[in-house]
Amino acid sequence: MCGIVGILGTSLVAPQIVEALKRLEYRGYDSAGVATLNNGVIERRRAEGKLRNLEAKLQETPLAGSVGIGHTRWATHGKPNERNAHPHATDKVAVVHNGIIENFRELKSELEEQGVVFETETDTEVVLQLVSKEISNGRKPVDAVATVLPRLHGAFALAFLFAGEDDLLIGARHGAPLAVGYGEGENYLGSDALALAPFTANIAYLDEGDWVIVTRESVDIRDASGKSVDRQKYTINTGSFLADKGNYRHFMLKEINEQSEVVGRTFSHYVDFASGRVNLPVELPFKFQNLKRLSIVACGTAYYAGLVGKYWFEKIARLPVEIDIASEFRYREMPLEEGEAALFVSQSGETADTLASLRYCKAQKQHIISVVNVATSTIARESDVVIPTLAGPEIGVASTKAFTCQLSVLLCLAIAAGRARGTLSEDEEKSLVDSIISTPGLISETLKCEQDVEKLARDIAKSRDVLYLGRGTSYPLALEGALKLKELSYIHAEGYAAGELKHGPIALIDETLPVVVIAPSDSAYEKTVSNMQEVAARGGRIILLTDQTGSQASGLDNISSVVVPDCASVIAPIVYAIPIQLLAYHTAVLMGKDADQPRNLAKSVTVE
Repeated sequence: MCGIVGILGTSLVAPQIVEALKRLEYRGYDSAGVATLNNGVIERRRAEGKLRNLEAKLQETPLAGSVGIGHTRWATHGKPNERNAHPHATDKVAVVHNGIIENFRELKSELEEQGVVFETETDTEVVLQLVSKEISNGRKPVDAVATVLPRLHGAFALAFLFAGEDDLLIGARHGAPLAVGYGEGENYLGSDALALAPFTANIAYLDEGDWVIVTRESVDIRDASGKSVDRQKYTINTGSFLADKGNYRHFMLKEINEQSEVVGRTFSHYVDFASGRVNLPVELPFKFQNLKRLSIVACGTAYYAGLVGKYWFEKIARLPVEIDIASEFRYREMPLEEGEAALFVSQSGETADTLASLRYCKAQKQHIISVVNVATSTIARESDVVIPTLAGPEIGVASTKAFTCQLSVLLCLAIAAGRARGTLSEDEEKSLVDSIISTPGLISETLKCEQDVEKLARDIAKSRDVLYLGRGTSYPLALEGALKLKELSYIHAEGYAAGELKHGPIALIDETLPVVVIAPSDSAYEKTVSNMQEVAARGGRIILLTDQTGSQASGLDNISSVVVPDCASVIAPIVYAIPIQLLAYHTAVLMGKDADQPRNLAKSVTVE
């Protein structure tokens, strides 16, 4: 989750930008930089590592200028060194970027054929070179950005600084957050309100697809079509507000909407997008090819993430997986062979049952891996190796972005295992990485179905019971969907493997029962359709989560569909998590429930 700050000020802005970047350190980063205009010329300072390294450079060689942009970078493309640090710049434009440009390879090839020489290993530089090229061809900065933005695919936020334009910044949002701060004779850009709090209490958040032209006296927000639009302004608490909801009603909704960003960030930590390889940044204390089996242990939502992981490990790496709920695992005294591996999944890293299971495995001389969102947690400290999820702080009790980041890590581990065990060719791995690259953008597209989901939630909110069905990796999603609905709305809900319908749950089907079916058009789709026909024949009310192909092929009347973008089956569990989270959220809100703090639940379960 890179950090972006832009300031159009009246005094030296470089020190202010660095202070603002410090407020974004919680996001994590591996390099930082600032660019300003000095007499119309772009100058910059960048440094690998922490902001103190950048501060040291600025002390040695200060930056003049009252307009500038700054960045804390979490490496996605290219090594985390000064060369790849942002801002990137030519003599005409500087840019900072948060997110992933999915089609960077095609754009880079096009530019190289035209003689452009790239100086970095990053996807960001294609944006820089495209805008610089448009300016060289005679376009004004605003027109240059307007020309380039439609060519970019992916989830990203951008901020631009232009040579000779000391009263102009341009920002853009597509799948990653960006806010505008309003001052008196000064205006600002930032990744979130937290970065802008020292400067202003008046904030507007760009909507999806928006871009903004900022001067010291004006803010012109435009939508994707280029039309000027008004966005609601908010007055924020400029004190300490690490937990800021922004323009969202609840933290949960904010965290659902953050998933394109945090999933991209998590993937970028484990994937070399340029080479199409998964590169784990840690050395495992075992070799995947020597394992006879892997044990996965977790609770609640993390357990369902582990269930999806089981499918991936077994299919991609042909590695047998035993998975259990921690509270059961710890008491059944499972026999374990010395030298095998046990993987523990936990958002907080403090879950009591999971920790006790870890200690049991450690006593059985297992290699201990933990997938956690808090790298300083007890589970992390007691593990042989920690694989962090990088979801950032999750305030809502019902897990959303932590779940999809857990899935992201487990998928990377399964691919790494497949390569090590020789079950995955180089071309197959590159194909999987291509799917991974597309995931943040697909999440952004899926979030656009929120209005359709909200309409369906009105029906769910009137129900006493709900059934969720799925096959393959959609089965754990059915379990997760039912759990989310129970947690938030207190409606009784059950998740089942669709093939189990005739083995009992079909007795529940009548015209009062909503049945949520998670069914991407994959190899199991036709079998799932036959289950839907059984539900329809008994008057059940079907809500189908599928893609365009699946929606057209169901062949059923009186069915409500939420159409999800087409995606590769391997990433479907991550993408389809979005509508099941939104369905639970909107049902709870319509029923007047507290979506952030459901009754009887705690964020971290530290007792048995």
